[in-house]
Amino acid sequence: MEKDIYILGIESSCDDTSAAVIKNGILLSNVTASQAVHEAYGGVVPELASRAHQQNIVPVVDQALKRAGIEREDLTAIAFTRGPGLMGSLHVGVSFAKGLALSLGIPMIDVNHLQGHILAHFIKENETDNDQPEFPFLCLLVSGGNSQIVLVKSYKDMEVLGQTIDDAAGEAIDKCSKVMGLGYPGGPIIDRLARQGNPEAYTFSKPNLPGYDYSFSGLKTSFLYSLRDWLKEDPDFIEHHKEDLAASLEKTIVDILMKKLRLAAKDYKIRQVAVAGGVSANNGLRNAFHLYAQKYGWKIFIPKFSFTTDNAAMIAITGYYKYLEKEFCPIEAPAFSRVTV
Repeated sequence: MEKDIYILGIESSCDDTSAAVIKNGILLSNVTASQAVHEAYGGVVPELASRAHQQNIVPVVDQALKRAGIEREDLTAIAFTRGPGLMGSLHVGVSFAKGLALSLGIPMIDVNHLQGHILAHFIKENETDNDQPEFPFLCLLVSGGNSQIVLVKSYKDMEVLGQTIDDAAGEAIDKCSKVMGLGYPGGPIIDRLARQGNPEAYTFSKPNLPGYDYSFSGLKTSFLYSLRDWLKEDPDFIEHHKEDLAASLEKTIVDILMKKLRLAAKDYKIRQVAVAGGVSANNGLRNAFHLYAQKYGWKIFIPKFSFTTDNAAMIAITGYYKYLEKEFCPIEAPAFSRVTV
C-alpha cells in the first residue's frame, strides 16, 4: 500500500498569509488571514505587510493542520511561494518553510506564484471533482500585477504568449478607482458599481498593439483626462455617474483582454480556455468568458472565487505535482521579487 502524500502549502507573496494542506491531490484545508491595515493607505505598504505576516503565519499554519486533521509529523513535503511578490512578505513565508522543513527532515518545494494561479484549476475538493483543463490550454492570467496570455502545455511547461508592456489590468482598475475617490482595493468596488451601470455610456481609449501583448496606460490616461473635462462642467459628475463610469471602464478593460485572448485561441487552434488571478473574480470578465464560450465553442474554466485571490491551495497543488516529479528545492534558495511564468 502506497503511503499518503501530504503537502503543506504556504503563500505570503503580498498581504495575505495563507496555508493549505493537500492529501494525494485532494484539498483538506485552506486558511487565509487578510490584512485590513492597508485600506487606509490606498495600497499595500510592504513594511506593514511583512510585520503582519510574522504575526499571522504560525496561527494560520496551525489552523490549516488542525482543519486537515493531521499533525506536522504527517507532512510529506512543504511547498512555498518563492516569488514573485513583495520581498519582505516572501521572506517571512520562505524562512518559515525552511525552518519547518529542516525541523521535520522533509523536502522543500519552491513554487512560482504565477504558475500557482494557473494550476489553481487542478485543485480538487473531493474524489469526484474531475473538471480540469486538458493540455494544451490557454490561460488568461489577470491580477493587480500581471496581465498575461499563457500557453499551458503541461504542469511544468508554460509559455507566455503575450503580456502587458506597462500597467496590468488590475492595476488600471485600482488606479481609476482611486482617481474617482472610491477607495482601495478598487476591483470589488468597480465590479459592484458596474452591475448597476450602463457599459455603453462612455468610451475610452483602446490600444492598438500587434500580437498578443497588452497595454493599459493609454486607457488610464484617457479615463483621467475625460474625467477632468467632465468635472469642469459638473463638480459632482463622479457622484452622479459613478455606476456608468464603472460599467464603461470595466467593459473597455474586458474588451481589451478578450480580443487578444480570442486572437491567441484562433491562431493556436485551442478551445480549452481558462482564466486565473485576482481579476478573474470580476463578474464582467466571467460573463465575457461565457459569451465567448457560446460564440466560439470554447470549453472554459473559471476558478471558484476563493481560488482567484492569493491562496495556499494553489501553492499546495503545484507543490503536489512537483513532488511527484521529485522537483525539490535546496535550503539556500532565496526568494525573488520579479519573474514571469
